[in-house]
Amino acid sequence: MNEARTPDERSSGPDRTPGRRPVLLVLLAVILAAEALAMAGVTVWLVFELLTERPASYETALAILVLTAIAAVFLAFVAVHTLRMQPWTRAAALTWQLLQIVIAIGCFQGIVATASAGWYLLIPAVLAVLLLFSPPVVAATRRA
Repeated sequence: MNEARTPDERSSGPDRTPGRRPVLLVLLAVILAAEALAMAGVTVWLVFELLTERPASYETALAILVLTAIAAVFLAFVAVHTLRMQPWTRAAALTWQLLQIVIAIGCFQGIVATASAGWYLLIPAVLAVLLLFSPPVVAATRRA
């Protein structure tokens, strides 16, 4: 019976109302959705490149294309379920952000270093990690 629980207990269970989403949780979901759109854009660009250019290896090009498509779908799925305040989304989002940070660091070094790409990857990833560990987001996605 939901009436027997306190208001705090009712708001932390699976019947949480959408109007009670913390602003920081919504901001995290927006960042994840933007990353999903970016990965979808990369996927479209890779399809265009595959159709217009001759890759050194078709197998490798297709594998990278499939991986980017999977990443785009994964991020969209995580963004939607972040808004639904699912507890597992924190681990999924953290895993992606750590991968993105590693790729960003790689963009700052090497023969073909592209610092601007590194910053575009690093800034949202660090912001998302900070949001993931903020008390409102942790409280909203805590298991009931």
